[in-house]
Amino acid sequence: MMNPVNGCGRCQTLPEPPEGPGRLFLWPPLGHSLGKLVAHLRESGGAYQLRSEARCVVVGMGEGGMQQLSEQLPNVLTAEEVRGTRALFVAGDTEPGMADFPRVDSLQRITMLQQSGWLVDMLAESRLTTFFQPIVHAQDTSRIFAHEALMRGVDRQGAWVSPARMLDTAREADLLFQLDLAARTTTIREAVRHQLRTHLFINFTPTAIYDPAFCLRSTVSAIREAGIPEEHVVFEIIESDRAANAEHLRSIVNFYREAGFKVALDDLGAGYSSLNLIHQLRPDIVKLDMELVRNVHADPYKASIVEKLLEIARQLGIQTVAEGIETTEELAWVRAHGVDFVQGYLIAKPAGAPAQSTPRFND
Repeated sequence: MMNPVNGCGRCQTLPEPPEGPGRLFLWPPLGHSLGKLVAHLRESGGAYQLRSEARCVVVGMGEGGMQQLSEQLPNVLTAEEVRGTRALFVAGDTEPGMADFPRVDSLQRITMLQQSGWLVDMLAESRLTTFFQPIVHAQDTSRIFAHEALMRGVDRQGAWVSPARMLDTAREADLLFQLDLAARTTTIREAVRHQLRTHLFINFTPTAIYDPAFCLRSTVSAIREAGIPEEHVVFEIIESDRAANAEHLRSIVNFYREAGFKVALDDLGAGYSSLNLIHQLRPDIVKLDMELVRNVHADPYKASIVEKLLEIARQLGIQTVAEGIETTEELAWVRAHGVDFVQGYLIAKPAGAPAQSTPRFND
């Protein structure tokens, strides 16, 4: 990983799951939760010490003990109790000191780190790569406007790991910060390696950024060091909870804009908050959700919604991309209704190298 001095230490530092013999200090959220945990430890014969005055149970951990506990927890505590239980692992048999308490975390994260070792290893060993899918001009699909960079992982046997599996695991183990940064820097590296000359769409997860001035510094530096023109880079906002903190999201967008990049809003029409985000963020480009585009030519409800979204974008001077184009009928419809760009399997599937050419479809 990169030197934390050049950016956000949280994003650039991988956690180390607790290993080896030691003790796990647990503070369940309720007395009832504590009782269930103690009853389980008593029945299973595990080494433990109950500290009633502190509402704490101390569990002895041998080799493999954390993995065993994480497998048993779903049968002992509810998911909410696991999330609410505070936990601290201390190596050996020493008592925790003041310096240890900043490491107190949720029991869920500690156990998830045990189960997400494959992702930590993947990030540590730089086994991410990038696939590219072209975005083409709607009126002339042989003209490539941009490529969207899509994250892929590779396991130690060389098999592909889906982005959905990586993202789901990263969310559960609180590794989104590290995964998002690794995906961005991998994209830049691969774009340079393939000598990409088109615009480049780079996805980012708003919830994986604390402070743009620190978390994004290394990304901006990497783009500039690579010699990629700022005006060719489009940062694409992803995540279903992207509107959870509109002010935070606006600060990220402003940071990118001030650095000279463009901003795209993904999946327009997929959620109730999309229209609010248009006026809050003023994106340069919006991408129409593929579920709206699917069979738009044959569905009057979808057609009416997409037509209005395209009209709004046109009036505001926002460029539009129709995602998920799979048939010539869908292409003909969005083309006739004024979409600027299209993307989808009809044009080209994602590939390890950027497309040099794409087919031309006539009306």
